[in-house]
Order: sequence, then structure tokens, then C-alpha cells
Amino acid sequence: MSAVIYGQREVRRARYAVAAVFAVHGAVTGSFATRVPWIQDHAQVSAGQLGLALAFPALGASLAMPLAGSVSHRFGARTALRGLLALWTLALVLPSLAPNLLTLCLALFVYGATAGMSDVAMNALGVEVENRLDKSIMSGLHGMWSTGALIGSAAGTLAAHLGADARTHHVLAAAALTVTGLVACSWVLDLQPAEDEDPPPRFALPPRSALLIGAVGFCAVFAEGASLDWSAVYLRDELETSAGLAAACTTGFTLTMALARLAGDKVVDRFGAVRTVRVSGVLATLGGLLVVVGGHPAVAMTGFALMGLGIAVVVPLCFAAAGRAGSNPSLAIAGVATITYTSGLVAPSAIGGLAQATSLVVSFGLVTLLACCLVAFAKVLRAGDRDRPKISPPAAEVPGRQS
Repeated sequence: MSAVIYGQREVRRARYAVAAVFAVHGAVTGSFATRVPWIQDHAQVSAGQLGLALAFPALGASLAMPLAGSVSHRFGARTALRGLLALWTLALVLPSLAPNLLTLCLALFVYGATAGMSDVAMNALGVEVENRLDKSIMSGLHGMWSTGALIGSAAGTLAAHLGADARTHHVLAAAALTVTGLVACSWVLDLQPAEDEDPPPRFALPPRSALLIGAVGFCAVFAEGASLDWSAVYLRDELETSAGLAAACTTGFTLTMALARLAGDKVVDRFGAVRTVRVSGVLATLGGLLVVVGGHPAVAMTGFALMGLGIAVVVPLCFAAAGRAGSNPSLAIAGVATITYTSGLVAPSAIGGLAQATSLVVSFGLVTLLACCLVAFAKVLRAGDRDRPKISPPAAEVPGRQS
């Protein structure tokens, strides 16, 4: 992309626009996650079959995410994000319409493909805004994603409590989120490729510097994906709670994630990336232990809330570390994004498969073990500390284009 010079007013406005886009993206996820039990019953699938179906978003995202860069190069960042985000919000409707396992798998494939492409596009614009402001904002942007997920899950909790049909709920949610997303995209940075810029490769292996960072992100996002898609099922099936209380557990998880991410930039600036992630790993591990051994709805809900608090800032710090490690920051960020995002989509199916073979308690034992890894390997994110020299602001604020 060409380096368009924007004034600080335009960049600040773009920051709020990208934040709104993150919130819309999160709201789709929250709306879907709280209605997974309804979708499971409607499609008449077992826990193992649901786990199989939940592998299809990972497949769709893995195949589609590499195309996001090409779409942005061809149409420009703003137009690409507008189209990809609209496809994602509309895809929310598809899983609740599926009457059986086959159609559910197909619906979730499309759901994952549109989720992955829009996620890559909005994170790329978020990194661009962060670079132009020269201060950390990625944790806050991901906090807006969690805020959106909280709003979506809260609406889903209410719908589940009222016994509403998920098809009606998701049609209304998709319509509102599509309109909101289109409006927000009107104010993001309108980056265009330079005339002599070659299209990005559709497939590229991540650099070595991204692998360890991506592994840390994998652990955090695995716990996030497992909790979002299975916390409600866990309370309903293992602890025999009502559908409304089960959905409220997902809401509590997203609430703690949202609060931690919104405050994350200041915490990281004060304590550093490594110390923050180590403490976060301890909290996530404690939360996992409460889920596994608690045996009571209140204890399990507290455990899920602690896991949300513990893993909240890890992924934004993975992006920050990738951007400052190695000789090719953009390729490193793309590699980390692929690893972490695929983890979130693989996690639900892995949890379901293990639950089918053993139980959901054992499945969340695995999540707890991965949370321990955050404590052990936090030093990998040392590059995420903002101790590098400040970048001088542009000499001029006249809109233009540089190659």
C-alpha cells in the first residue's frame, strides 16, 4: 500500500472508525456463540458432530485468509474492508438455518471464510493507524472487539432467556450489524496500492521470528475459542443449568476480556509485555482450574471470567511483538495472525472431539494446560515492549501519496 499522508485529525477519526469495525466483528461472534446450544438442537447433532461442524470455520478461514491481501490490493483497503465485513455480518444468519449436519458444515465454512478475510483486513488497518499515531492502540482495538462480543452475547443471552428462535434473532442482528459496519467503513483510511506495487503473494510461509510468537498466541486463542463456543454448553450439559444462565456465562467471559483489553495499553506500558503476560497466564490457569474442579455453576462462571481476564491482552501483544521482530514486519504479522486465528477456529472442534471421547471436563483440562504455557513462554513477547525510539511525525499534513 502507498503511504498516504493524513493529518492527525483524519487519523484519529480513522482510529474510531476502525474501533467501530472491531466492535461489529466481535458482535457477530458473540451473537453466534450464545446460540450454539440452540443451533446444536435445531440441527440435531451430538457433541462430537458439533465439534466436527465447528472445524469447518477453520477450514474456510485457512483457505480464504491468504486472499484478503489480494482483495485489498485490487480494490483498496477501505472498499475491501467494507465488502468483506458485510459478507461476515450477513453470514451470521447461515448456521441457524442449517437443519442437519451437512448443511451446518457448509454454513460454518462460509462463516469462517468471511470471518477470516474481514479479520485480516481490519487488523491491517489497525496496525496502520497505530503506526501513524505512534502509540499503542491494538489492545484497545481488540477491547472494542470484545465489547462488541459482549453486546452480541448479551443480546443472545436475552434471546435465549426468552426462548426466541435463533433464526429470527440472527436475521435482525445481521441487518443491524451490516448497516453499522458499512457506516463505520466510510471513515477508515483509504489506502490504495502504488502504481508500481506488485500484488502480494496469495500463500507465503511465516518467517521464523513469527513461529514462537504465534505459538504463544495459539495458546491464548485456543482458550478463547474454546470458552466462547463451549462455555454455555459446559454449564448446560455438565452442570445442568438453564439456557439463560448458560448463555450468561459466555457474557461474563466476554465482559472480563473487554475490560482487560480496554485497559491493556496502559498496563503494558507500565509493566511491560513479559510481566503482563506472565501474570495473565497465572490468572487464566487459575480460571481453568476453577472450571475443571469447581463443580458448581457460580464457581465455573468465575473460572471462565478469570480466563477471559487472563488471555485478553496476549493476542494484541503478539501482533506488537511480530511487528518489531525480524526484517519483514508485515510478513511476521500475517504469519502470527494465521496461526492465532486458526487456533481459535480449531479449538471448538478439538474441544468437541475430546469431549466426545472423554468429557468436557477433560477438554477444559487441556485448556488449563495451555494457559500454563503462557507463563512459561511469556519472554517470547519481549519484542512487544514499546521501548523503541519514537518515529518522527510527518513534516506535512497535506493529503497526498508517496511510493
